[in-house]
Amino acid sequence: MSESSSVPPLPPADLPATLGALRAAGHRYRTVKQELRDNLRARMRDGAPRFAGIVGYDDTVLPEVERALLAGHDMVLLGERGQGKTRLIRSLVTLLDEWTPVIAGSVLNEHPLHPVTPASRALVAEAGDDLPVGWLHRSMRYGEKLATPDTSVGDLIGDVDPVRLAQGRTLGDPETIHFGLVPRTNRGIFAVNELPDLAERIQVALLNVLEERDIQVRGYQLRLPLDLLLVASANPEDYTNRGRIITPLKDRFGAEIRTHYPTDLELELSLIRQEADLVAEVPEHVLEVLARFARAVRESPSVDPRSGVSARFAIAAAETVAAAALRRACLLGADPELPSAEAVARVGDAVSVTSTLRGKVEFESGEEGREIELLGHLLRTATAETFRARLAGLDLSGFTALVEDGQAVETGELVSAAELLRQVGTVPGLAKVLDRLGIGDAPSTGQAAAAVEFVLEGLHLNRRLGKDVTDAGRTRYGGRD
Repeated sequence: MSESSSVPPLPPADLPATLGALRAAGHRYRTVKQELRDNLRARMRDGAPRFAGIVGYDDTVLPEVERALLAGHDMVLLGERGQGKTRLIRSLVTLLDEWTPVIAGSVLNEHPLHPVTPASRALVAEAGDDLPVGWLHRSMRYGEKLATPDTSVGDLIGDVDPVRLAQGRTLGDPETIHFGLVPRTNRGIFAVNELPDLAERIQVALLNVLEERDIQVRGYQLRLPLDLLLVASANPEDYTNRGRIITPLKDRFGAEIRTHYPTDLELELSLIRQEADLVAEVPEHVLEVLARFARAVRESPSVDPRSGVSARFAIAAAETVAAAALRRACLLGADPELPSAEAVARVGDAVSVTSTLRGKVEFESGEEGREIELLGHLLRTATAETFRARLAGLDLSGFTALVEDGQAVETGELVSAAELLRQVGTVPGLAKVLDRLGIGDAPSTGQAAAAVEFVLEGLHLNRRLGKDVTDAGRTRYGGRD
């Protein structure tokens, strides 16, 4: 999210600088939940985007999130890893007003028309309409804490500040409190990631925040009507086994929303296109192989379904394949900065992901030692499915004829596109293959080589071509099975 930078923009010069000017401008105080509701309704009426960058949830999760926001409910998002829970939570910030007034210097971001601490109320009463007003950008109204077993009540709520005590303040003075992350996010959105990992005695400290909207610090008789939206994320309890959300806390969340992985192949592809930072060209058919691969791994009985296979798996796979293409271009002397560079990924580059990404997958206990073998099988299955989906019905006899007389076509990680195309020469049917793969009738050398290698691998997986790996690590296609 572009607005999540630690350095917020400067407020416009025409915003009111005093409480009197704020009142004269007709500004009215709204709670955070009223603000979110009003802005969400406005975007709904205008047809404007409401959750930027969120893919695959339009008909499932997002309607539930919108209902929770319209109802003014705090919410907890439940789902396996890599389902975009944190991304969704952070996108809520864009529904806040871009600028909101605060009492200048207030630790709790108090609204000039609604001070909550005794010191701020006294300041407002004393200064009146001359009270200085500051402006807070919405990017600074978001707080987040990754729950860990060592998180303390002081981290979240606050604790006594020994420095202020040493300065002569009495222990009962509210000014001696050093506020934690939750009250410091007053008038904003606070997120707790992996809530079950928070010790149960610490979860208790959030009960008052969610229901009574106040805080308690070491027995202080201090009631601060906090104004915030509290959102939490959690993996299903039956998987983490590290803790649980205590029942009273679950009861205080107004909405429990279950997230999920992309429901179909096109959504998986859209997510990869949006999130992957590709350092070389990755043709659409290669991306489809990787998307199908990720879905096959997710559905495999050899993979622990409670763990899930993160959407980051497919994204990292696409980035790894692109890096393999760039490595080939560099090692073969091509300058990746020039238009003629052949940094185009091929389906053979995907083989490397089975070893580099196995750490992202939790297998069933009986599959120990077979991880790379299983991933390799699923990758070949995904490649064959993509081949059939993209090229079914085409006459590919021109490719099989290449090796019918005992000849062979060699490719591999360090075989250039030009070398591969030189071996195959003019192939009948290649133009139709390029059209089916969406490459067009004017492909670059790298794109044409990617198409040829895809056809050769697909024919092999459909038992129409033999395949061997040479001692030099090259892949040789030739002969009939």
